[in-house]
Formats: sequence, structure tokens, C-alpha cells
Amino acid sequence: MTNEQWGAGRGWREATEEALYGPRGFYRRPEGPAGHFRTSVHASPLFAGAVARLLCQVDEALGAPPELAFVDMGAGRGELVTGVLGALPADVAARTRAYAVERAERPAGLDHRVEWCARPPKGVTGLLFANEWLDNVPLDVVETDASGEPRHVLVLQDGTEELGEPVVDGPEADWLARWWPLAGDPGLRAEIGLPRDTAWAAAAGTLERGVAVAVDYAHSRDARPPFGTLTGFREGRETAPVPDGSCDITAHVALDACALPGALLLAQRAALRALGVSGGRPPLSLASSDPAAYVRALSGAGEAAELTAAGGLGDFGWLVQPVGVRARDLLLVDVADDEEQ
Repeated sequence: MTNEQWGAGRGWREATEEALYGPRGFYRRPEGPAGHFRTSVHASPLFAGAVARLLCQVDEALGAPPELAFVDMGAGRGELVTGVLGALPADVAARTRAYAVERAERPAGLDHRVEWCARPPKGVTGLLFANEWLDNVPLDVVETDASGEPRHVLVLQDGTEELGEPVVDGPEADWLARWWPLAGDPGLRAEIGLPRDTAWAAAAGTLERGVAVAVDYAHSRDARPPFGTLTGFREGRETAPVPDGSCDITAHVALDACALPGALLLAQRAALRALGVSGGRPPLSLASSDPAAYVRALSGAGEAAELTAAGGLGDFGWLVQPVGVRARDLLLVDVADDEEQ
């Protein structure tokens, strides 16, 4: 099929929205995200256990409310919310109301305690957790032309790109100037994170009291990648981003731009260690006294190491946003302070 048959190019935000969430979009396919890429949730049940411990911290900070919400944003097929419910102490689980927020249909066999919804509930008290959700909030891409002026990148359905109109003023230009300024060299790219800032503020704003957490591959203003991060994933492998519904389309997140006043920013390895996930090997003496326990502990250490590894899942950023609670009541505060020093 020729490019002319595909039709006119569109901005990456519009094209991605249809490719991921349209009637035949990637995220509506029956195999779900786990059929194409591996997240921390899929890597080990230790991740859900750590999130459950964080929910218990939030519960304590809130004074053990009669109803405690756990909101799983971008829930996939409900893997995280299921794991969290299974890891909670009985007294906390009895007060927890679980929500899975996802555009796809509710999967068969999901725990009956989980409420499946297209949008996060408003006015709840508890923990909203968004694991690899913001990276799939569609955004537009710009590239500097031969004169160094940033222009919208347009894309055809087969992935072919061309440059469109310049970004000279308005909210997008303001966002670029503040969060991702481009030098005058031609060929530089940036991803305009304004839709993600808006989406995060709206999600965190659904909490009456509690904590909202976003976890994603991220970058900061002083280290933006010069050519952007837009990419695709299909069947476990990175691939070219083609907006035809055949692959995931993702880009790293400017979490520092998303952060609201009072937010904490830290690396996943630090956050998980504060929540009890350790990659330390069990003592060799356990191999003699209880070989089965040693094997289980060794397996757990390996999974913990994967979740906290530099150059891998441990490099994910955590954006922790307290809402109406004291940040210092969370153990993660001390870890974030240590990272800044």
C-alpha cells in the first residue's frame, strides 16, 4: 500500500490515540500488555507486595479509614491489583476497595472484589498507583528543521514521518521552553509532555486524601535525550513505532514536569528497598538447615535484583504525590531526601 493510500499525516498524539485505544487498538487486544512486554508487575510478585506495604503506610498515615481505596491506573488485565489484594494483611484487606482503571474490557475470572472502570473514581481516600501508565498517554513530537525551528512531526499509518507546522507560540511552545528547550541544531527531537502533565494532575486530583504514585521510565530537564524516546514494542521486542494498532507505542516520561507541589521524585531501586525488597543473597547456612527455604529465598533475591537493577527496572522513576496527608509519614520521604544529597 502506498503512502497516498494511507491518507494524510497526523500528529503523533492523534495517531497514537487511535492506534492504542481505538476500536481495533493495541490495548484492546485479548492478550493484553503482558503478551508484548515485561513490566515490574510481571517480573515478580515482590513488586505487588511492595505496593501492598506502601498501601499499608498510606492507611496508617490516614488513620485507618473505614474504607481504603486502591486505584490501579492502566491496570492491564488486573495483575497488580490482584497481587496487592493477595498481599495485604487481613484487617487492611477487609477495608480495601479496589479499582482497576482500564479502557479494555474486564478480563474473565478477575477477583470479584475489583471494580473495573474506565476512569478513576472521584473523592476516594487511599492510594492511586499508575505503573507504566503515563508513558502510554499519547503526546506530540517535534523536530527542529534545517533552520533549527521546532516543527510538529506528522506520521502516516505505515510509520513514515514528515515535518508539519512550526511550534511558535501557545501552551506547547511554553512547555518546550520550560521543560525541554531545544538548541538550534537541525534534527533534534522533543516529546511535548503537556498531555501527561494534565492527565497526571487529573488522576491525582481524584483523591480526597492519600497518595498518588506514577512509575515509569523517565528523564529530567538537565538530561533530556536529544532525539527523543518514542519507540514501539511487539511480542517482547523493541520495534519501530508504527501507528497501525500492531504494536505498543511509548515514550519516556518527563516526571519532573508532571510533579505537583510537594511531590517526591526517586528511583525505583531506592523506593523498593525502602519497601522491603532486597536483592541480598540468603545465608549459606540456610542451605544446610532448610534447603527448600534456601532455594525460595535465592529465587526471591534474584527477582528482587531484577526489580532494582541499574540499567533495567531499577532505573524507573517514582513520582510520589501526597494529597492531604503529611509526606513525612511515608518511609519514602527519607529515601528521596537521601537521593537528593
